[in-house]
Amino acid sequence: MENKMLVVTTENIPGRKYEVIGEVFGVTTQSKNFASVFGAGLKSMVGGEIMAFTKMLTTSREVALDRLREEAGKLDADAVVMMRFDSGSIAGDMQSVVAYGTAVKFVD
Repeated sequence: MENKMLVVTTENIPGRKYEVIGEVFGVTTQSKNFASVFGAGLKSMVGGEIMAFTKMLTTSREVALDRLREEAGKLDADAVVMMRFDSGSIAGDMQSVVAYGTAVKFVD
């Protein structure tokens, strides 16, 4: 199921008027397996991009955004404005990502 709800990082949507419904969040926490973490430790000694963690963060952002859209849909929103991402690490090998914004309903 693909959710096509409009999500923007801006406060305004050109040509649209809306009323605010409320804040919405989408959260996920991901971790890598021991082999990936071990390999990342080795890679950090020589430098360069650690692809396993890059992929994990990319997936985390996609999951968080999907969950944000789901939460906005539950509120019967038409769009989400002022969307932002925030992230933080937990215990070194886990990453938590949250997508948050304001759910709105079009009035025009």
